[in-house]
Amino acid sequence: MSELRSLQGRILTSEGWRRGRIGFDHRIRSIEDIGGSDNAADDAIVLPGFIDLHVHGAAGVDLMEGGDAARTVARAHVRHGTTALLGTTMTAAQADIAHALRGLATAIAEPDPDAARVLGVHLEGPFISPQRLGAQPPLTVEATLESVQRLHALAPIKVLTLAPEIGHHTELIPQLSAMGIRVQLGHSAGTYEDGVAALRAGAAGFTHLFNGMTGVDHYRPGIAAAALAHAEYAELIPDLQHVHAGAIRLALRAIPRLYAVTDATAATGMPDGEYALGSQRVHKCLGCVRLASGSLAGSALTMDQALRNLVEVGLDLADAAHRVSTFPADYLGLSDRGRIEPGACADLVVLDAQLRIVQVHVAGRAVALS
Repeated sequence: MSELRSLQGRILTSEGWRRGRIGFDHRIRSIEDIGGSDNAADDAIVLPGFIDLHVHGAAGVDLMEGGDAARTVARAHVRHGTTALLGTTMTAAQADIAHALRGLATAIAEPDPDAARVLGVHLEGPFISPQRLGAQPPLTVEATLESVQRLHALAPIKVLTLAPEIGHHTELIPQLSAMGIRVQLGHSAGTYEDGVAALRAGAAGFTHLFNGMTGVDHYRPGIAAAALAHAEYAELIPDLQHVHAGAIRLALRAIPRLYAVTDATAATGMPDGEYALGSQRVHKCLGCVRLASGSLAGSALTMDQALRNLVEVGLDLADAAHRVSTFPADYLGLSDRGRIEPGACADLVVLDAQLRIVQVHVAGRAVALS
């Protein structure tokens, strides 16, 4: 067994807050209470590592570049507390998607000890609506079981976004679910009824809720309304640019296990300027990422900032932490991540009183933050 290490402070365990000490190697071995006030101002705050299920890039690198891009991206995000992520594709030609998946497959199979773990793929395109492209290029196609199987053979697809109103997409959902893929509804011009039918067929979630989908018009409700009325899980980008704080609060009341994603692009962690997003160019200015047309095009958000923004919107810290760690882990069916309890993976984030990153541990290994 490898050497045991320890952390102490105000720890968010699966049973709630404890002022204690964690003993761990690659997994958490013990949690012991220590004396003193439960709310000591100088205590470190210890949370489960953040899990981001929608990442396109960082550090000037886009995952569609393939090759070693995933390593660079995962190393950038770990410095912001993300200990696990899904590499996310863009709508593109099949050959370009395959190229990206081959690069991600290497990162999945050969984890970088100084980076966030790449758990699999979020296939965001190309099975979306040409009417709700958002920042995706106009290269959409209708999904078939065979086309998904070919891509899944290159790298494990954990999440797949589709527009349920397109072709036979809703009929395909049970077969994709049987493959272990979480089907999400997004980039969709569908109706409320389309969304409900897809949920009944086995769809599990919604991609960047409110963005790239029909809304909540009270006469003609759309996909977002179906999410608010029926969803257990949905992802949302809490950068306070993609979704107004009031709409975030609405979603929090309606969807029990709403969780945060960054939708981070190559512009994340970089100065203002021009960057790649798949085959397109995007512009970062004052923290916002847009196409030349002015449309939002992913984000420059990091998960530590997402946590702080959720607290700013009005969540208590424990609730916010669940939405950047526990709920995305549960969504993927990962019982040993996103929580602090004996036997869980020692993916840990240490914060100061201002919720700034102090330490990050991935599988028990302290990661350099600079």
